[in-house]
Amino acid sequence: MSRAFVTERDGDTGDDLPDLPFSPHPNYVTSAGLGTLVRRSDALKAERAELVARPDEPAARMRLKTVERELRWLGARIGRAIVVDLSRQPRDEVRFGATVTVADEDAVLRRFTIVGEDEAEPDAGRVSWVSPLARVLIGARVGDDVVWRRPGGEAELVVMAIDYLPEPSEPG
Repeated sequence: MSRAFVTERDGDTGDDLPDLPFSPHPNYVTSAGLGTLVRRSDALKAERAELVARPDEPAARMRLKTVERELRWLGARIGRAIVVDLSRQPRDEVRFGATVTVADEDAVLRRFTIVGEDEAEPDAGRVSWVSPLARVLIGARVGDDVVWRRPGGEAELVVMAIDYLPEPSEPG
């Protein structure tokens, strides 16, 4: 193959990892969520310092590329973070940060907390504000019926309670 069609930059080995994808949505976070992002970034910075000290180890060089990619992603997420003050959310309406108790068609109660994309853990009941469930709940009030369209079919839910729980304090 002709080298005329290959672009090289000085010092570029061509083995940099591609950047992680960014969400097109605003990065709304709780203060606890922002704290988690900052702690993750700090831990990766410490790891990067250790890896930089071992430039002759191939495994350290490869891990360094992964750490640097994650640091770029975290830096962008932290830089774009919009901390939502939960104390200013309306208490009678589901908004970002609300913990919502819903009843399904079988009167089974479930609780979900609407959080930022980076804070979401569906198995723990924390759903992203851009998830289909959060989108149908946002704006609802106690007693409202909503239809949650899921891959397994629609579920009718009744909003039973709306709470804005205090955020955990930062570890000291």
